[in-house]
Amino acid sequence: MVKIRLTRMGAHKKPFYRIIVADSRARRDGPFIEIIGTYDPKKEPSEIKVDSEKAKYWIAKGAQPTDTVKRLLQKVGMK
Repeated sequence: MVKIRLTRMGAHKKPFYRIIVADSRARRDGPFIEIIGTYDPKKEPSEIKVDSEKAKYWIAKGAQPTDTVKRLLQKVGMK
C-alpha cells in the first residue's frame, strides 16, 4: 500500500518536513517514491507548498494520505 506522509528534515529543534509518497512498510525517514511538497511549521504562518497535480495523480492511483497530510492538503485547498 502506498501512503502520502511526512518525513522529517532539519536540525535539532528546527523541524522541516517533506511531503512524500512512500510504501507504507518503509520507515519514516527511509526510502520514498517521490517528493510532492514541503511543510515548514516554524514559519509564521506555517508554510505549505504542494504540487497539487502530483498529489491528485497519486491519490487517483490509490495512495492514502495520513491524517496530518490530509489536513495540510485541505489547508492548501485540495479536496
